[in-house]
Amino acid sequence: MNWNMNRWISLMITLMAGAALPLSAQRLTLSHVITMAQENSLDAQIARYTYLSSYWKYRSFKAELLPSVNLTGSLGNFNHSSVEARDAETGRVNLVDNNSMTNTATFSVDQQIAATGGKVSLQSYLYRLDQFTYHEKTYNSQPLRISYTQPLRSYNALKWEKKTAPVRYQIAERTYIASMQDITIKVADLFFAVLAAQSDYRQSQQTVSDREKLYQLAQKRLSLTTTTKSEVLQMELSLINARMALNENRITLDDAMYNLFSYLRVTDYEQAELAAPEAVPDLVVNTDEVMTKAIGNSSHTLEQKLQMLEAQQNLAQAKSNRGMQMTLSSELGFSQKGPTLSSAYSRLKDNEIIGLTLSLPIFDWGVTKGKVRMAQANLDVVRTKIEQTHLDFLQELRRKVSLFNAQPAQCRHALRAKEIAVERYDITRRRFEAGAISVTDLNTAQVEMESAQAQYISQLKTFWNNYYTLQKSTLYDWQRHEDLCVDFEALLKP
Repeated sequence: MNWNMNRWISLMITLMAGAALPLSAQRLTLSHVITMAQENSLDAQIARYTYLSSYWKYRSFKAELLPSVNLTGSLGNFNHSSVEARDAETGRVNLVDNNSMTNTATFSVDQQIAATGGKVSLQSYLYRLDQFTYHEKTYNSQPLRISYTQPLRSYNALKWEKKTAPVRYQIAERTYIASMQDITIKVADLFFAVLAAQSDYRQSQQTVSDREKLYQLAQKRLSLTTTTKSEVLQMELSLINARMALNENRITLDDAMYNLFSYLRVTDYEQAELAAPEAVPDLVVNTDEVMTKAIGNSSHTLEQKLQMLEAQQNLAQAKSNRGMQMTLSSELGFSQKGPTLSSAYSRLKDNEIIGLTLSLPIFDWGVTKGKVRMAQANLDVVRTKIEQTHLDFLQELRRKVSLFNAQPAQCRHALRAKEIAVERYDITRRRFEAGAISVTDLNTAQVEMESAQAQYISQLKTFWNNYYTLQKSTLYDWQRHEDLCVDFEALLKP
C-alpha cells in the first residue's frame, strides 16, 4: 500500500477548514481514518521528525567525506606589556617593553581520507607583526603549503562510520514505514472500538423502541385478561433495563468517539458515523513468502547487521590501542618573510617538514589486553544473541501467518452466526406478540443477537489487526502485492 502525503488531501481540507460538508455528515471507512491518522496524528508528526533527525545526521556524515573549505585568522592582537628577553651572549634575562600587534589569516582546503584515517590539507598562510616601538613591520607568508597527517596502527573512526552510517539510515527509513503501520494498527483498534460502541448503541435504541411497543401490547392483554400481571411487570422491567443500557451505551460511544477523533486531531465529529468493512478479503499467505519479504524488507536484518558492525568496531578500537602508536606528519611548500607584503611573496624559499611521533606503553598492568578480551567476548555474545533473535523472529512470523490464515473463516462463521441470531430474534419477537412465548424467551433471543453482533465486530477487528501486524512485519501490502513505500522527498519539504 503506497502511502502518499497528498492522498485524501481534499478530505483533510474539508475537515480542518470547516467546509460546507461537515465530518458529522460523512460515513468514514477504515481506509479513511487510516489515511487521516497517517497524515494528521501526533504520532505521524513524531515519526516524521524522528526520520528527519536521522536524515540530517546521515547528511552531516556524508558532508564529512567531502573537502571542507575554511578561513581562520586572528585579527588585531595588540600586546603592550613587559616580556622576558634573554641576552644571547651572557644568558642574562631582562624585562623589556613590548608594544606590538599581530594579525594572521589562513585559508585551507581539508580532506579526510576514510580509507587510511589520514588528513590532507592545502593551505595559504599570512602573518604580520607590527612593532610600534621600533616602527617596524614584518610579514611572513606561506603562499602554498601541503600537509598530510597519517596515524599508523591507530583506530580509524571514519572508516567504521562509513560502514555503519548507511545502515543506520536504511534502518531509519524502514523504521518510519513501520511507524506508519503502528499508527495503522492503533487507529484500527480505535475505529473498531467506535464501531462496536456504535453497534451497541443502535441496538439499544431499537431494543427500547421494541420494548415500548411490547409493553403497550402487554398492558392491553392485561386489560383483556389474556396475560398475567407478572408478565406485564417483567416486560416493564425489561423496558427499564433497555433504557438504562441505552444511556450506558451512549456514554461508551461518546468516549470511543472522543478517543478516535482526538487521535486524528479532529474536533468536528458530532454524530459522525463509521462504516463497517462489508467483508474481509479471502486471502491466504504463504509462510515462506512471508519470511522472504520480512527478511528482505523489514529492519530486522539491518539491525542485526548493525549490531555486528558495532561489536566488530569496538573490537577493532580495542586492538588498535595496543602496542606502539605512531603518527606521520609531513609538510611541503614555500615561505618567505620581509618588511613589505610584496617582499613576503618574492623569491620564495622551500619549506619541508616531516616527522614521526611515537608512543609506546611499557607496562599497563594488562588494561589494554583486558579491553581486547572484553570486546572479543562481547562480539561472541552479540553473535549468539543475533542467532537466537533471528530464530525467534522466524517463529513469530510463522505464528502470525497461522493466525492470519485462520481468521477469514472465523469472520465468515461470525457473520453467519449474526444473521442467524438476528433472524431468530425477529421470529421470537413475532411469537411473543402472538402470545406464544414468555418475556424470558424474548430476552434470551435478544442477548444471543447482541452477543453475535459483538462477536462479528470482534472477529473483524482481529482480522484487520492480524493483517496490519503482518504488513508491518514484512513492509508488504498483501492485497496489492507490492512493497510499502514512502515518498521521502516529500517528507523533507517544510
